[in-house]
Order: sequence, then C-alpha cells, then structure tokens
Amino acid sequence: MSSEGDLLHVVTADQISDRRRRFGKTIVWGSAGLLFLVAFLQAADHNGWLDIGFETWRPTLYAYVLWGICLCAAQVIERGEHGKRTLFVLPATLFVVSMVVFPLLFGLVIAFSDWNLSSPDGRQFNGLDNVRQMWTDPFYWNALKNMVYYTLAIIVEYAIAFGLALLLNAEIRARKFFRVAFLLPLMLSPVAVSWMIGKSMLENRFGPIARLLRELGVENPSFFSTPEVARMMIMLMDAWTYIPFMMIMILAGLQAIPRELNEAAEVDGASVWRKFWEITFPLMLPVSITAILIRIIFKLKLADIIINVTSGGPGGATDSVTSFIFREYRDRSNVGYGTLLAIVYLIIIAAAMTILIKAVDRWMRPRY
Repeated sequence: MSSEGDLLHVVTADQISDRRRRFGKTIVWGSAGLLFLVAFLQAADHNGWLDIGFETWRPTLYAYVLWGICLCAAQVIERGEHGKRTLFVLPATLFVVSMVVFPLLFGLVIAFSDWNLSSPDGRQFNGLDNVRQMWTDPFYWNALKNMVYYTLAIIVEYAIAFGLALLLNAEIRARKFFRVAFLLPLMLSPVAVSWMIGKSMLENRFGPIARLLRELGVENPSFFSTPEVARMMIMLMDAWTYIPFMMIMILAGLQAIPRELNEAAEVDGASVWRKFWEITFPLMLPVSITAILIRIIFKLKLADIIINVTSGGPGGATDSVTSFIFREYRDRSNVGYGTLLAIVYLIIIAAAMTILIKAVDRWMRPRY
C-alpha cells in the first residue's frame, strides 16, 4: 500500500505516439516559419522595399503570440505530463523575451543610426559614427567620472547608516519616534526632495539657508555655482534620501543578532569597541554587502535630482550618465546617439556588477 502511495507522487513517462510528436513539431516550426515570414515582410515594408500596407508592427506581434501559444501547446503534445511542468516557466520566459530582448535588439539598430527627431529625413544608418562621437565626447566621459565620485560616496553613506542603525538599536528614549523620523526622507520621491531642498531651501536669493549664511556674514552664498560645491550638494541630497534605506536594512540585521553573544562578551570583559569589531561587524557583513550592492544599483540610476536642480551644470560638473543621456533625448532630440550611450552604460554596469559580486563572493567564502 505504501508503494502505491509513493507512486501517486511520481510522474511517469507518457506513451506518446510518433504521429503525435510529429504534430507537435509541425505546429512549432510552422508557427516559427510564419513568424519569420511576417517579420521579414514587416521589415521590408518598413524600409520601403515592398508596399504591403503594414502601418504598425502589430502583425509581427500577433505572429509572435501565435508562435508562443503553439510552443506551449507542443510541450504538452510531445512530452505529456512532463511537458506540463515546462508551462510553469515557459510563458514567463516568452514574456521576458518580448519585453527585454526585442526592445534591446531594436535599441541596437537605433544605436547605429543617425536619428534626430528634428530632422525631416528620419532614421538613417550611420555605422560607427555614434561610437566615434562618444569616444571624443568630453561631457560623456566627465559624466562617467562623476559617477565614480557618486559611487564612492556610498562608503560614507554606509558608515552614517551603520551609526544610525546602532543608535536606533540601543535602548534610548523615543526610539520608535526616531525610527519613523529617520525614515521620512525615504518616503519622499527624489523629485520632491530636489524641489523642496535644492530649489527652495538652497535657493541663492530667498532660500532660508542662504539668508542664514548672509546673517552670519557670508557674502553671496551660492550652492550650485562652483563645480565642487554643486557636486557635493547633489551627493548630500541623494544621501539624505537613501541613507534611511541602508539604515533600515542594517537595523533589521542588528535585531537578528542573538543577545547572548554580546552578554557572553561582556562577561569575558570585552570592551564596546571589541564587541563591535569582533561580533557585530562580522555578523553584519552579509547584510551590509547586500545593502551596499542595492545602494550601488540605485546610485547608478541617479538622474532626477540632477535634472531638477542643476540640469547637469555648471558646465556638466554634476552630470551623471543617466542625466546626460536624458538631456541628449530631451534637449537635443538625438535618439540614435542617446541610445548608443545607454547601451554602452548598460554594458559597463553589467560588467562592473558581475566583477563586484564575484569579488565579494570570493572574499566572503572563507568566512562561512
């Protein structure tokens, strides 16, 4: 009886005839051929080689949906019960391909094109001209250099977040109030922060901080007129917004540390610094690295504060790569060049994050 109960949870191979397998392969390859045919006719009509009358790319989309349905159905037809397992993953995979891979391929086509929205000629293939322009563009390389500064600032943000988490984890008065108060910046959007602080409080003529500095004897206080000060102000506003994010992650990790470890260290006569360095910090490394990696991802997308406060100025001193690409699209309507910069930046981010994650994994491995 136990053997029959075990068999209830075992998926055995179905007896599938050759005719059924051939039918499954036929509908898959037939729908795939139809997809390629429709895509070819669509491209030919789009480039002016044929005049079919396709106004949009909907025929190709419909052919892709038909191919996806046939592919899913063929899994069950050809593999039976085992094929039904594939249906838990295959539709999501097809959706990701349609939402990520196809736009990326289309972006590659645009990246090697001269496509200015103000030009009456439309999109024109220009080979490697955009690559040469990027290679000699000082503003783009300056934006990449700024991203190094912005990313290195995460070290300071992490130290502040760790200190605040230790403070909020201690037995202090009004601890719950301070936890909520420190989380308020995270509840605001970066656009709201840029207008509330950058455009209001730090305004040169009528802002309250500028008025206070003038009362203290500072002549003509300006926060965004010099490159170094402007870049520092952007770092401070971005840090004020996202330090609570790292703080709450570290605080959650601190609360998961068993109190018995610290109590045993106190019995052994360990100082506060020794307890932190020998117990708290090593146990918090996995949480800390996770918080830093997520913060790096957020930092690499820094754009909204810069766009709203300085628009990359003065002279591109505060530009991030994302804000620079945004202005290529909005101000210069240069879709082809902006798309190339975005794809290059995507490659840089993917390579850098892969190297960083592998380095962290290799460094953390002996500690477990």
